[in-house]
Amino acid sequence: MTHDLFKSFAEAMNFTLKEIVISELKEGIFYAKIVCGDDLREVELDSRPSDAIAIGLRFNVPIYTYEAILSEAGIVSSALDEEDEEDEEVIRETIRSRGSFLEQLRDMPNDELQRMLDEALRKEEYEKAAKIRDELGRRN
Repeated sequence: MTHDLFKSFAEAMNFTLKEIVISELKEGIFYAKIVCGDDLREVELDSRPSDAIAIGLRFNVPIYTYEAILSEAGIVSSALDEEDEEDEEVIRETIRSRGSFLEQLRDMPNDELQRMLDEALRKEEYEKAAKIRDELGRRN
């Protein structure tokens, strides 16, 4: 895939990826930057968010955005509404379901996890891919 080519190219040129930033939201379209560099300089590359996230997962770097972008997009963290009992139950259920998926990952062999990671990235299921990546990283 192109994302794998990007990683190979960056490593061959001694560039390291530092972070991914979902940097803007204009007219309903998100924009991203890939922050990378070498020992001499740091470069910000413009990217589609889907590509930036896929590349960030391959390099295991943090992915950031700004609170203003989340607000403009209408994304609200349910963790902020903990006083509401209904929201608390949603949070508890989310934690339970995450735990069971993570437990399933812990029981899988590395080659199966790698296959699942590749499939999740192909389908652009980035949250799932991040969990699988974290489990692979925990083992190394």
